Amino acid sequence: MTDAAAGPLPAPQDPTTQDPAAAQPMVQLLDRHGVRRTHPEHEVHLEPEELLALLRDMVLLRRLDTESEALQRQGQLGLWPGSRGQEAAQVGAGQATRRQDQVFPSYRDHGAVLARGIDPLHVLSVFRGVDHGGWDPATTGVHPYTLVIAAQMLPAVGYAMGVQRDGAVGTGDAARDTAVITYFGDGATSQGEAAEALNWASVYQAPVVFFCQNNQWAISEPVARQSPVPLHQRAAGSGMPAVLVDGNDVLAVLAVTRAAMDRARSGGGPTFIEAFTYRMGAHTTSDDPTRYRAAAEVDAWREKDPIDRFRAYLRAEGVLDDEHEAALAAESDAFAERLRAGVREIPDPDPVSMFEHAYAEPHPQVLAERDEFLAAWEQHDEEARELAGGAS
Repeated sequence: MTDAAAGPLPAPQDPTTQDPAAAQPMVQLLDRHGVRRTHPEHEVHLEPEELLALLRDMVLLRRLDTESEALQRQGQLGLWPGSRGQEAAQVGAGQATRRQDQVFPSYRDHGAVLARGIDPLHVLSVFRGVDHGGWDPATTGVHPYTLVIAAQMLPAVGYAMGVQRDGAVGTGDAARDTAVITYFGDGATSQGEAAEALNWASVYQAPVVFFCQNNQWAISEPVARQSPVPLHQRAAGSGMPAVLVDGNDVLAVLAVTRAAMDRARSGGGPTFIEAFTYRMGAHTTSDDPTRYRAAAEVDAWREKDPIDRFRAYLRAEGVLDDEHEAALAAESDAFAERLRAGVREIPDPDPVSMFEHAYAEPHPQVLAERDEFLAAWEQHDEEARELAGGAS
């Protein structure tokens, strides 16, 4: 693959080996074959049921991708941005949050959102064009999907600064101390909002974790065209610590993100996490990745599949057996059936609802626009009735 203007496209690096240009080794607790490793700084110890819950979340997340892609092809969704290959990164980071923490996702962070108990049909409603997210941020702590690249990062920092001013950081009360986490991709680091967010967070020591999923491709541009240095090194320019973690290792991601969130809640300030992973599918269902990346590259990363790796570990530990696999497969099938049936039953919204929640308090201009819209809508209905009457 080449670019006439810039020369050959560099190949992504192998996440299971240390990046030679990195300032630090990559944190990894499971190697590519699912063999457990230890780490001097980052560890996690889970009960068997907790390990199985991580596997379940990753399997259901992948099934969500499979079904959503099919629904889009059937015309039930307008678009779908898949996360195949990024399950460990999303599930591991999502499970590191507490009830009071706040999540600012982009548009591909389905696993992080589902980890907070969001109904997957509320995610699908976004891509059906019905709403901007069928959940309440005030009660779930999960803010709406952001389709504008990097636009969620500055609000995340602002919210974190608000948490500071509310005295909900560093109190020692585990049920009160709050951290914010914002998810973004490697391509987002090229946006001005990303640089501004990192700078503000560091200057004010805001309790926010920047979770970068480096999936190697910003649509058709490789990460080497986004940054001349490893992405986690860029945090040093803003004065915050950074961690490079194997994003296909759910245990390592969980350990690293837990530590960063604990640090933020205690008043230690922000952390930048680079989860080194790979987008195995298309950028969205409107994309054709065969136009810009080689099949051999995808095949090589498929051998590092995060679900297969975790399965191998659980099998070796005697935590996972055929009976549990069968039960998980049945649950996955039922989950898929619910998605297929549910997405077709999502009602169209009341058009007037677009004027609700535009501001915290009623705004005269919005109210005037609503009244203007209602008048035009009523006129349209009246004209439609007259046409129908004339036709009869």
